[in-house]
Amino acid sequence: MRCGKMAAPPPPAAGAPGAWGGVRRRCQRLLYWVPVLFISSILCWSYYAYVTQLCLLTMTNIGEKVVCLVAYHIFFMLFVWSYWKTIFTLPMNPSKEFHLSYSDKESLEREPRGESQQEVLRRAAKDLPIYTRTMSGAIRYCDRCHLVKPDRCHHCSVCDKCILKMDHHCPWVNNCVGFSNYKFFLLFLAYSLLYCLFIAATDLQYFIKFWTNGLPDTQAKFHIMFLFFAAAMFSVSLSSLFGYHCWLVSKNKSTLEVFRAPIFRHRTDKNGFSLGFSKNLRQVFGDEKKYWLLPVFSSLGDGCSFPTCLVNQDPEQASTPGGLNSTSKNENHLFPAKPLRDSQSHLLTDTPSWSETTAKAEKGKVGMSNPALTMENET
Repeated sequence: MRCGKMAAPPPPAAGAPGAWGGVRRRCQRLLYWVPVLFISSILCWSYYAYVTQLCLLTMTNIGEKVVCLVAYHIFFMLFVWSYWKTIFTLPMNPSKEFHLSYSDKESLEREPRGESQQEVLRRAAKDLPIYTRTMSGAIRYCDRCHLVKPDRCHHCSVCDKCILKMDHHCPWVNNCVGFSNYKFFLLFLAYSLLYCLFIAATDLQYFIKFWTNGLPDTQAKFHIMFLFFAAAMFSVSLSSLFGYHCWLVSKNKSTLEVFRAPIFRHRTDKNGFSLGFSKNLRQVFGDEKKYWLLPVFSSLGDGCSFPTCLVNQDPEQASTPGGLNSTSKNENHLFPAKPLRDSQSHLLTDTPSWSETTAKAEKGKVGMSNPALTMENET
């Protein structure tokens, strides 16, 4: 018998379970794009209805035409740009420091659920800047991605990945909204709201004229009337959603953290990541104000570690720039691997507005227990 390369396994037959599973997954991926196609089709129609039917064919004043067309295209460009960036910016996943080594994964699979398994996770998280825990006080671990979850990181069941600072999975953009694209998502809401309000405001007088038969009954009547209804309807829904996310930014919270407050080692604290309005705003938009209104990435940090307003953080974990209980300024830590930007350093070292008194810190440290860590999976 001649030695040679092993033949590749034949592809699954047409009726095999694996083949049907692949077809089902492809169909699901296509269906996920339906909401995006719906928004895109509405946007294309609104462009035709506003530019052609309203501005070019209905408006008679040249000055009004020019002003409306210029302003409209500015809002349209910013809307499309931010929407595009929200859709096609890939969510950031935890870096390799948070993934278990091959030996740790073997130990975790080999050991029974108990103190020995807890010790594996505790050892793996020893040099990582993590301060949040599960409800039972365990290290947050993802058994699908085989990694220790960074603070504010969650596993998305749709993307089947752990997403840094995950806010939610949005079907309207077919993407997870998290650390890498949250600013883009917020600008998308802002510019889509301005786009709808501008259309509704400039279309109102012509809507009233058509409604009261003040203008001839032409093809433009349907487009102008429906354009006003659509713009007004979307304005109402977008204003509430945009207002909600503005409140989240002001409190430095994610949607998931509103429903489940972050649990730190010593207690649950729904405002544990809040540094004050100004610093919370800068964490999302950055320090350079010239980039705030543009859909370009300018958020502070790396998505894996975040400063907190807590004084009595976990003494067993490595200190981060946001920790207030560092014992030595010259202490070397393995994380983060790359130096912080100057803008982030300023954010983290400006402590007077979010530090607590030393007496309160000492009081918080008294009686701190070291509960046994039990592995618990969470989304």
